[in-house]
Amino acid sequence: MQNLFRYISCILLAAVLAGCSKYLDVAPKSTLSEEELFQSEVGFQQALTGVYSQLASRALYGDNLTMGFMSALAQNYSVSGVGAPFLETRALNYASGEVTGYTGAIWSTAYSAIAGANKVILNTESKRDVLSAAGYATIRAEALGLRALLHFDMLRIFGQEYTAGAGKKAVPYKKTVDQNPVVPSVTEEVVNLALQDLAEAQDLLKDYDPVFTGSANRRIKMNYYALKALEARIRLYAGDMQSAFNAAEVVVNSARFPLITFARASAAPASRDRLYLTEQVFCIRVRDMLNWVNNEYFRFYGNANMRLTRSSGNFQTLYETSSGGGTDFRYLYRIEQDGGSSFPSKYWQTYTASNNTLDSNRLDQYVPAIRLSEMYYIMAECAATPAEGAAYLNVVRKGRGIAELNAGTITATALRNEITKEYQKEFYAEGQLFFYYKRRKITRMQFMSTDVSLAKYVLPIPDPELEFNPNYN
Repeated sequence: MQNLFRYISCILLAAVLAGCSKYLDVAPKSTLSEEELFQSEVGFQQALTGVYSQLASRALYGDNLTMGFMSALAQNYSVSGVGAPFLETRALNYASGEVTGYTGAIWSTAYSAIAGANKVILNTESKRDVLSAAGYATIRAEALGLRALLHFDMLRIFGQEYTAGAGKKAVPYKKTVDQNPVVPSVTEEVVNLALQDLAEAQDLLKDYDPVFTGSANRRIKMNYYALKALEARIRLYAGDMQSAFNAAEVVVNSARFPLITFARASAAPASRDRLYLTEQVFCIRVRDMLNWVNNEYFRFYGNANMRLTRSSGNFQTLYETSSGGGTDFRYLYRIEQDGGSSFPSKYWQTYTASNNTLDSNRLDQYVPAIRLSEMYYIMAECAATPAEGAAYLNVVRKGRGIAELNAGTITATALRNEITKEYQKEFYAEGQLFFYYKRRKITRMQFMSTDVSLAKYVLPIPDPELEFNPNYN
């Protein structure tokens, strides 16, 4: 299966580079041409699986857009040893070879995955006769949702925040598969096109998504509630507070993604749910993440400065242990000791050959993309009054084992500060914090001693794209 994933990814990339009617001019006996791939519903599913496998790569959500590059930008780590990962990234040195290497990989892989999604979307129309009604709805909707997700994250990385950049060129919104450069869409257009894709996808899935019958496997697919959650995230980014609230409320009211229980969060280390799987609305299955999670990032190997962590004191500050946060599940059971040093254990892998299964009850090999808690945070930020906002925030605080805020006396400023603290705690090593800082125009990231320019929240478009596409001026 893993070889199949790699193969499909390769042929999707070939479609971008070649822009031809077949993925490969001469296909080996063990491969399929594009024409053959889209001759059956199984073939469509395989093509879509190829797109998901690209999302799971280290270049995207398997690493760079979550625990690695994006988290380093948000100052989640304080590694300082010579040769330690992300030194230039944490320094926000965007001209460095380290940063340009990461941004180049993110850009090329994201647009390759977008091309793969576009191939699926286009063929659902031209080859619709080979698809069942349910197959057409789910396959097309998932591809539309993935296209929206990828474009929106490219916007959040390479475009200005919405209020400053709504009318300015940001990134291309690609709906075709060809070699032609596309004039970059302005920020507002990227948002609108993503919302259009989500609206169509939601309409397709509302009568067919197995998530409505409680299928746990749909967490690793762009399911209906993942579409609504992504809509909430995008609408909040664009400042449409009421619509963001409404979309988030749909996810919360579905009651299909319960917050982690104390028993699961505090279980013995070998069976502990460190990822809070029950509340993940959408997550990415990353089969080989053991290779970098344990071996490069979050376990002790002779020197803690060569791994991704912070000091014990920093973790105590992050989780406010001196003012009631010492009971926080996220601190008690996900900041653990290895080699005498504190490490974030969110992604620690418990893989053994005997449990390497595909069933959705595994407690590792997943990377969070959208959590239920974010929906509560969005509702808190968009609530009509600070008291109402605090009530939504308190649901998560209570579910994390910490005291509830006094909703009766909280001010709007205090609520905003508490929401910021929750983003810092909840999305540690998940990549979302940098985007939150950017949207809120926060100039002092936690653990930084100086302010940062808002310009630092806009990463440079990779040089190969600028050379290929003359339309950015």
